[in-house]
Amino acid sequence: MLEIIYQDEHLIAINKPHGLLVHQSSIARDATEFALQMLRDQVGKHVSPVHRLDRKTSGILLFAFDKESEIVMHQQFMNAETEKKYLAILRGFTPEAMNIDYPLAKENGTMQDAYTSFRTLSHAEIDVPFGKHLTSRYSLVEATPKTGRMHQLRRHFSHILHPIIGDRTHGCNKQNKLFLEHWNMTTMLLHASELSFIHPKTSTKIHLKANLHDEFKRVMSFMKMEL
Repeated sequence: MLEIIYQDEHLIAINKPHGLLVHQSSIARDATEFALQMLRDQVGKHVSPVHRLDRKTSGILLFAFDKESEIVMHQQFMNAETEKKYLAILRGFTPEAMNIDYPLAKENGTMQDAYTSFRTLSHAEIDVPFGKHLTSRYSLVEATPKTGRMHQLRRHFSHILHPIIGDRTHGCNKQNKLFLEHWNMTTMLLHASELSFIHPKTSTKIHLKANLHDEFKRVMSFMKMEL
């Protein structure tokens, strides 16, 4: 059963687990379960996703029950009128706070402005050698993307040389291998923790929060990180 964190007659939001696709995709033919179909079966009603999360990203995923609400919410996401916060564990010690202004290319090569701000919540140094270093260093950050480009957080954190742990495409393969061998961890440590938006029917501001899943909390535990 999917964890439902918000529901009314127009919208429903779940706390998506790591590894679950939003819907069927030709690039992930190995998948047999999809959030869209699971939620539809769970509530017994048609649902439409109004935004996307990567397969390995967990957290808040919002759906609409009716077409009008779907269109309005699509527009809010496209126009950057929603407020989103993510939690991530990154390689290395990040600065206390930082704004990333770094354009990103679309699949057709067109460049798009992309802005992310983040603040560091916790640093961790653990007694596991990595490369020529005797220890391994990590940071827990809260990120706020101001734009919504594809893989924006993953690409921005890679750009500043603090990639997200578990990110196979934009991350550090050596770190990912370290986490697999030492802790049997293959999850990407990126979680959509908060979402604020204007309700498409009532015009009231809705603020949602999604608790961390067990795998993310397990890593925080052995790193002795706290929110």
